[in-house]
Amino acid sequence: MSHLLSFHVRIAFQTVICAVCACALSLAADEESSLKKSERSSQRPLAIDFRIDRSVEIPPPRTQYMGREIAQTMHYTGAPWLVRESRQREEDCRLLLEALQIQPGQTICDLGCGNGFYTLELARRVGPEGTVYAVDIQPQMLRLLVTRARQEKIFNIKPVLGTFIDPRLPKGEVDLVFCVDVYHEFSHPEKMLKRIRESLSDGGQIVLAEFRGEDATVPIKPLHKMTKAQVKKELEPNGFVLQREFDQLPWQHLMFFGVQNKE
Repeated sequence: MSHLLSFHVRIAFQTVICAVCACALSLAADEESSLKKSERSSQRPLAIDFRIDRSVEIPPPRTQYMGREIAQTMHYTGAPWLVRESRQREEDCRLLLEALQIQPGQTICDLGCGNGFYTLELARRVGPEGTVYAVDIQPQMLRLLVTRARQEKIFNIKPVLGTFIDPRLPKGEVDLVFCVDVYHEFSHPEKMLKRIRESLSDGGQIVLAEFRGEDATVPIKPLHKMTKAQVKKELEPNGFVLQREFDQLPWQHLMFFGVQNKE
């Protein structure tokens, strides 16, 4: 009798152990599946990188820089102006893009990308082997960009939420940082230029398109225009050297700067 009872106890114990093991294996599998799903989600095309380090203190914004009044950032509610029907006629955007001389496979940053007016075309030009970092400080702008990119089925874009002092670009990897009518809105020019300089690859450039401050016929408020002299005055002390200019756009300067003595 005692042997029979012991036998049944052993069977019951083994059954419980097997059930516990099966449950543990099931939980482990579920956890692994969840982790893989999370990894896939974070790596999915056009996922916005929101991973800002909130512990980094941002100094108060400047209102003036080297004798120039700094303009406020364009609010995301003004995004339709960026894709207005008249923009090609006013700014000759196709000519501007040709002047950039983008090559397939390059890594480009559209800094202050807004809703992606230029980002999508840059992504087409670098092709599937290239990458475009689309950086903006307003998440609403990035969401508008992602919507447009998905509609166009363009997936070689990495949307990044930047800060007032850091575009959050990889160091030494970016071939061209493209700033269209945005540099004059930088509230912390020196900190941003430092980060941009660090992000550039060997031979990399920052390219500024700014409405011509010298030309009173350009119908833009003076606060949102810059002269060539002012651009050079600000970028050269921050470690950049003017390498090329393109002067055939209707309203804008296009100025190409490389890095001085990049190590």
